[in-house]
Amino acid sequence: MKLISHNRKARHLYEVLDTLESGLELTGTEVKSLRDHRVNLTDAFARAEGGEMWLYQMQISPYHSGNIHNHEPKRPRRLLLHKREIVRWGSQAEQKGLTIIPLRIYLNKRNRIKVELALVKPKKVYDRRREIRERDIHREMERSIQDRF
Repeated sequence: MKLISHNRKARHLYEVLDTLESGLELTGTEVKSLRDHRVNLTDAFARAEGGEMWLYQMQISPYHSGNIHNHEPKRPRRLLLHKREIVRWGSQAEQKGLTIIPLRIYLNKRNRIKVELALVKPKKVYDRRREIRERDIHREMERSIQDRF
């Protein structure tokens, strides 16, 4: 597995409830830009519409050697999922007020571009602060243990 890009802020801002691997419907110049790691997942999200799952606001920069057939950077892209997965995740996101976001984009063993999607719930500000405080305490404990030896 070769990592192309990952959403660094996702685990800080959201609580991940479930994950799922999905394929992407892409054009040729999008694939070439992705292989050059020219993608931004920061504001991307997915939504189920009309029996299909779509990925919005994922920016794939235009391919530098592309011609007039170059792609639109922020166009909606269709996710390749089974119908039951689309129905299950779409209904959970709609009923429970959850969000579907991409965590990372990678090449699998067969050199296919895949997206790891996550069903997430936004964290509250006090949860994020508590998490940072616990991380700092743990780091200090590790340092004091290393200093003793």
